[in-house]
Amino acid sequence: MKTRYKITTITSVVTGALCVILVSAAGEKNEIYSTVQQIQETKNIKDLTPKTNEAFKAGEVLTYRLHYGAIEAAVATLEVKPDLVKFGNRECYHIVGTGISKGSFDWFFKVRDKYETHIDKTALVPWIFNRNCMEGGYAIHQNYIFNHYSNKVDVGGGETFPISAGTQDMISAFYSARNVDFSNAKEGDLFSLNCFIDKENWPLKIKYVGKETIKSDVGKIRCLKFRPIVQKGRVFKKEEDMTIYISDDKNHIPIRGQAKILIGSVKMDLTGYKNLTNTLAKVD
Repeated sequence: MKTRYKITTITSVVTGALCVILVSAAGEKNEIYSTVQQIQETKNIKDLTPKTNEAFKAGEVLTYRLHYGAIEAAVATLEVKPDLVKFGNRECYHIVGTGISKGSFDWFFKVRDKYETHIDKTALVPWIFNRNCMEGGYAIHQNYIFNHYSNKVDVGGGETFPISAGTQDMISAFYSARNVDFSNAKEGDLFSLNCFIDKENWPLKIKYVGKETIKSDVGKIRCLKFRPIVQKGRVFKKEEDMTIYISDDKNHIPIRGQAKILIGSVKMDLTGYKNLTNTLAKVD
């Protein structure tokens, strides 16, 4: 059980500021797409509030390396697919996050994870969320359909849950947060997003703690520094044991994430990027 929590934490460092290979059955996906299409064709539906997106675009790719202590444990990729997907009259970004363990870590704890979301291009809210994870002997498969007209999530098996307006999934939350305006942020300010994770409504909260320039695999980068408020006791010793460094530009991409856990520490570093919308905040 403790080992499972370690891997969950490694994944969370990416998905809490981001994400993490398995493929859903084609028939199941077609059924989900059809359901969303029907939602879009509903008559007399309310309009969704438009949101400005200056942070990312179709074709963007971010790659990361994850360490557990001194061990290089996994690699992860976040990709905004080049082609938009259309449901009814709504265009969506199709975003895929994958994570795979490597080296000696893969030998004793194999990780093959895949997360997918379809985010409304105009409203920046998710319509479909897929999660397929295999971590050691633990597997999880989730297919959620968001209905932002009725403010409900269908999790399958006849179960639906109420959500508030603008609720995100665990991947779309990352892309939505990248469009938050931090230009007037002061140390100690809290920013929050409503997320639906594991059949629960969960407020994602991050605290702004200042600016710092860090050396990374992609160069020296000016960063905004945040501490997500995490649940202490189960994995973390303290509520603020995770730190995220986000590029101090309009891309707002995570450059580094690190966390102390009950046993050891985990760290994530950006190793590459393609097709950014804005110039990265590099320092010569």
